Amino acid sequence: MAPKSKNLYFITTATTALHGVRAGQICYINEDLYSLRKDPKSDTLPVIVLGSVFDRNLPLEVLEPLTKQEAEYLLALETPKERLEEFIQSKNLKQAEDLLQGCEVRVEQNGEWLKGVVRYIGRLKEPVIDPIAGVYFGVELQGEDTGKGENDGTYQFKTFFTCQKNCGIFAPFNRINPMHTKPSCFCHATLSGLPETPIEKFSVGDRVVYFIGSEHRHGMVVKLDEEKGTVLISTCKDELNSFTSSWFNNINVLSKDETERKDTSESPEIAMALGINADISKNSMVEVNLGKGPAYGTVRWIGCLPGKPELMAGLELEEDCGVNDGTFKNHRFFTCPPKRGLFVKLTSCQPDARFLGGHFNFLCDSISLVPPVGSEDVLKVLTGRMKGIQGHCNSCYMDSALFSLFSCSSVLDSLLFKVTKQNEEPIQKTLRRDIVCPLRRYILCGSHCLNINMCLMLFQNVFFFFFWFFFYLFIFFVYLHIKTLLICLHNRYRQTFGGKVESSYFYQIFVDYNNSLVLPTVQQLLEHSFYNSGLRLAEVPSCLILTMPRSGKKFKMFSKIIPSLELDITALLSNGPQQCVVCGQLAHVECTECFGDPVFSSTGFKLFCDTCSAQVHLHPCRQFHKPTTLGLPEGFLSAHIPREKLELFAVLCIETSHYVSFVKHGPKTADWIFFDSMADRMGDQDGYNVPQVKECPEVVRYLTMPLAELAAQVPREMEGVAKRLFCDGYMYMYRSPNMALYR
Repeated sequence: MAPKSKNLYFITTATTALHGVRAGQICYINEDLYSLRKDPKSDTLPVIVLGSVFDRNLPLEVLEPLTKQEAEYLLALETPKERLEEFIQSKNLKQAEDLLQGCEVRVEQNGEWLKGVVRYIGRLKEPVIDPIAGVYFGVELQGEDTGKGENDGTYQFKTFFTCQKNCGIFAPFNRINPMHTKPSCFCHATLSGLPETPIEKFSVGDRVVYFIGSEHRHGMVVKLDEEKGTVLISTCKDELNSFTSSWFNNINVLSKDETERKDTSESPEIAMALGINADISKNSMVEVNLGKGPAYGTVRWIGCLPGKPELMAGLELEEDCGVNDGTFKNHRFFTCPPKRGLFVKLTSCQPDARFLGGHFNFLCDSISLVPPVGSEDVLKVLTGRMKGIQGHCNSCYMDSALFSLFSCSSVLDSLLFKVTKQNEEPIQKTLRRDIVCPLRRYILCGSHCLNINMCLMLFQNVFFFFFWFFFYLFIFFVYLHIKTLLICLHNRYRQTFGGKVESSYFYQIFVDYNNSLVLPTVQQLLEHSFYNSGLRLAEVPSCLILTMPRSGKKFKMFSKIIPSLELDITALLSNGPQQCVVCGQLAHVECTECFGDPVFSSTGFKLFCDTCSAQVHLHPCRQFHKPTTLGLPEGFLSAHIPREKLELFAVLCIETSHYVSFVKHGPKTADWIFFDSMADRMGDQDGYNVPQVKECPEVVRYLTMPLAELAAQVPREMEGVAKRLFCDGYMYMYRSPNMALYR
């Protein structure tokens, strides 16, 4: 699977009043940003303090590195002072890292140390803006301390484990002490003489305890020869980062580990020793063959079940094809909806093929580009659950934009190969290698969209804006700046800009608030915006992206906007032959003062030939108008006036910060698909988003509906997803079939 972007964590060891940061606060920086920062020798680092969204350049001398696990444990403590003290002492922190579910511990409660068993290790609350949250230990009290707790494994109405009333306690790591000291890894060593113990029966997969000198250690049975009395025990990483195993010639020196059923999700050495795919761990997305075909799910638990010698995996399946809710023989190992839980051998699990990750890395160094998905292949390649681009955190704005621009259209493929400036090269390479090619062949994992986010931040060298959705979208379209668009023609704009041509694929529509439009088309809005701003197109654009006049969810100038499937830009060109709106002959003049006159039509600039202009301006209401002469292409003699039209290929929609997109994949009016990168969610904080692409033939009915009937439609009663297209349209993307061949 594709590697996930990681953060580097630090704790501040001194207060820096200048930056408003106290000693003992946790902060972080994205690993990619850290490795790509401009000045690696700088004595400061732009980190984000947990609880804020802005980065602060803190001196390196006050930053001490933490692992993610250490940061989560320290975050469970209430005050920065307490965190720093525990970090400096480090004993409790190191002990906590070795604790697993099933370990016997003592937990401090009201000054008394109580005996219990760890049943849960994890968050009690999910982070809102931070990447991590504090990790607590859920302990079930045992023996004489039963009933001295605070709960039954439930915290704020959410159940994390199950026990009797007042037998559960949630505590940070500094209130937990293991009953037996457990080293953090297994080491290869020789055995000293030990007293013999009664022979126990072992099976492959059993967790065992053995002694080296006065120290007891843990391992797992990998191979067993009962006749010879020998057993192969898995051992940990050595200094060379490899994995080793040790034969014991005397089974009597081994005894079963009391924590045999513990969760082994964090023990990759065990997986490697048993020949299990090292990419599969807790929260991995996997597939298993159930006979009826592959089933997909997420690993929620890994360990040994009672009576099962093999390592098992507890899966939460995407569909209701399981057999339980995370329980096995009345003991709960994880929690999921009914009929979604399944326990299988870990060796039966394979990485989810839909998240191919590294499987398309062969494209990385290739110059070739995968073509867009053809209309005939859309249903097979693009539609369905887990198709398109998988949402990553709150990335739907970028997911929808990328899907709209590249899934079924090649109009901007030239951006992927053109000669670029040095600071644009990472964006171009990431777009081509990690975004466009995988999208057109398979599903695109959300972590790849995070890569493009990182590149865009570095492109602008603005770190603290990473949390602002619209900033990303803005920079992304700033990158699409190469050719075309506007030239100013009105006298007042000539004086300001000198008739300068502004190059961009992107245009924000501005419409006078006191306009007469009720149910406008995109064609009308563009013409009114150009009229109000005194703008014209310098040439036919290969791609034109139009943004509608709206601001957030509180302000939309129009409740509905009709997508113009074709955009006639003939009258918007600055130097091209135009057609008289009265007789249809070659136009020679334009009258901007006639633009809003409903006598001619509700759309279009008012262009006339000399004869019709004279007739039109004889009317008393128009006799003081001042038409301007149009420029014609040199040598133009044809009586036929060519029409320049752009075709709509995608619409980006937004409702309450959630972006989706509609893509037109073929020539037919019904050739529309709808994409949502976060259509569903599997799991909570440790889960993943489920993207979906589906057909939406219902939009055809509304696109062909008479205007009066469409205006009377109640949005919430519109069929399927049609309401999103007509009421939530934000960006309309057009292309020129002719010019796209040359740009």
